[in-house]
Amino acid sequence: MTEVKCQHYKKKRTEQQETIASLQMEVNRLRKEEEDRIVTQNRVFAYLCKRVPHTVLDRQLLCLIDYYESKIRKHTQRQYKEDESQSEEENDYRNLDASPTYKGLLMSLQNQLKESNSQIDALLSEKLNLQKDLETRPTQHELRLYKQQVKKLEKALKKSVKLQELISPKKAEDTEKKDEPSKYNQQQALIDQRYFQVLCSINSIIHNPRAPVIIYKQSKGGAQNFNKDLIQDCGFEHLVPVIEMWADQLTSLKDLYKSLKTLSAELVPWHNLKKQDENEGIKVEDLLFIVDTMLEEVENKEKDSNMPNFQTLQAIVSHFQKLFDVPSLNGVYPRMNEVYTRLGEMNNAVRNLQELLELDSSSSLCVLVSTVGKLCRLINEDVNEQVMQVLGPEDLQSIIYKLEEHEEFFPAFQAFTNDLLEILEIDDLDAIVPAVKKLKVLSY
Repeated sequence: MTEVKCQHYKKKRTEQQETIASLQMEVNRLRKEEEDRIVTQNRVFAYLCKRVPHTVLDRQLLCLIDYYESKIRKHTQRQYKEDESQSEEENDYRNLDASPTYKGLLMSLQNQLKESNSQIDALLSEKLNLQKDLETRPTQHELRLYKQQVKKLEKALKKSVKLQELISPKKAEDTEKKDEPSKYNQQQALIDQRYFQVLCSINSIIHNPRAPVIIYKQSKGGAQNFNKDLIQDCGFEHLVPVIEMWADQLTSLKDLYKSLKTLSAELVPWHNLKKQDENEGIKVEDLLFIVDTMLEEVENKEKDSNMPNFQTLQAIVSHFQKLFDVPSLNGVYPRMNEVYTRLGEMNNAVRNLQELLELDSSSSLCVLVSTVGKLCRLINEDVNEQVMQVLGPEDLQSIIYKLEEHEEFFPAFQAFTNDLLEILEIDDLDAIVPAVKKLKVLSY
């Protein structure tokens, strides 16, 4: 059983290898064709324009060159296949016996072939003529647009004729009677013309290719409130529901912004969104920014599935605040930077002490502290021994006695000198002796 499975898998593997090899050959062939096509494009472009392509118009010209090159290539392949088929037919005819029946049959077949070829050529020419005729004719959509434009132009022409009639000078006998009504009619005609221009511009915006494909929507109730007689046969009946639909969409942007803001507060609460001014309208860029922020957060969560949740992160931050006495979240980053700086300084100091004391870099701080303590004790003992060696035990005892005498004598001497300074009304110790001499002279 296992041998049968093994043979089956081996056979399957060989088939897959053959498929891979054939696909690799096909990929190499296509790559070579693509390289040949690019080389041909550049060669023809350099021959025509005497330069290297680098603009959008040049790329369009390259596409046109590629199109005609593909047409020529297909034509040559078709011609090559026809030549091969003709050579095969000639070989078949040569292999036939040269009997009269075969010759007659061959002649009849050749005549039929010529007639069929002539019929095919005639049909092809007729087809080309029909295609040219169809290309020159407008399509149904274009015809509909042309009709609408003709209607609008006719209406505009009628309005312009009326406007010219209103603006044209009247007779002198009617000027006094119809001065005010004519001015009113002229103003009204100008206002109508402005309205017509505004409606035409709105209509052009709606029919712009950049506008949405499905923009027409039956009005829920706003268009029904209009008087149908006022907008009937004006050519702009479709503007009211479209503008109402766009107004509804703009109004619903506020609800969408509120929903996205709530969702963002749930997903990414650490992103502080700026408060939207009620007077300002909602922009699509703000909505896209919120959505991109949430998508980025979701992608980061998918990439790092081991990332802790929000509660864990909040607990870590609060613990850090308690440890380092940080009252607000804004002070976390400065305190962290300070901690990192002090930690780096401590690591550098520890590393220098380890190098000076010739300790291993893996030794702990306890070992370092004990080593420094031992070194301090040795230094203190060595200093005491050196002092004892220099002065001797007797000199040390005399120094101690002198220090004790100084402690007894100095307070009384300081009080005596202070009294003298007050009595003699002087501030400097050096002035005591001259002041006493003056008193002695005065006493004599």
